[in-house]
Amino acid sequence: MENISHTEENYLKAIFKIAEREGKLANTNAIAAEMSTSAASVTDMLKRLSEKALIHYEKYKGVMLTADGDRIARHLIRKHRLWEVFLVEKLHFSWDEVHDIAEQLEHIQAVELVERLDKFLGFPKFDPHGDPIPDAAGNFTFRKQAPLFELVPGDKGVVVGVQDHSVAFLQYLDRLQLVLGAKVQLLERFEYDESVKIILNEQQEQILSKKVAQNLFIQKS
Repeated sequence: MENISHTEENYLKAIFKIAEREGKLANTNAIAAEMSTSAASVTDMLKRLSEKALIHYEKYKGVMLTADGDRIARHLIRKHRLWEVFLVEKLHFSWDEVHDIAEQLEHIQAVELVERLDKFLGFPKFDPHGDPIPDAAGNFTFRKQAPLFELVPGDKGVVVGVQDHSVAFLQYLDRLQLVLGAKVQLLERFEYDESVKIILNEQQEQILSKKVAQNLFIQKS
């Protein structure tokens, strides 16, 4: 869509992610937290996006994307996640290095470039953090997964994604070798602090905090 700034695009993406994550309308405070800005700045931006018919905004109720806003957000997410795959698989960046670079690349408008990038990468369905990549029509591929914390002792599975995308968390997982594709089995849950004991790749026992277990997505086997 013409005359959409990078900042406006970022707001649309933030609203989409909040609605997807929380299953409800995005409110001003949630958007402010997602964008690391003030509620007053969010209110001003929401008025602009509403004037461009990219959102439905009702004061004190929340924000919903219009069809145009939703399309732009999905396309932005598609570009971001494809670039992350490219950076990791082809340029050998680590998964904790790619977010900020992809944030810059996602604003490239050339549609043909994105489609060729998708083909070049072999039409990936998920990015390096396990997040689904929308196809050209904006459709996501979903799989059955659950936080490690929700498993019961004896359950086995494979790490397929992370909820927390922070550099500190991803680097911590690297040190533990809890990366995508790692095999885990939940052995025990401790009542005192709700930490869990797992066996990693069928050979190494580890104790994980509740916070870590809540932020790791597992596809049960």
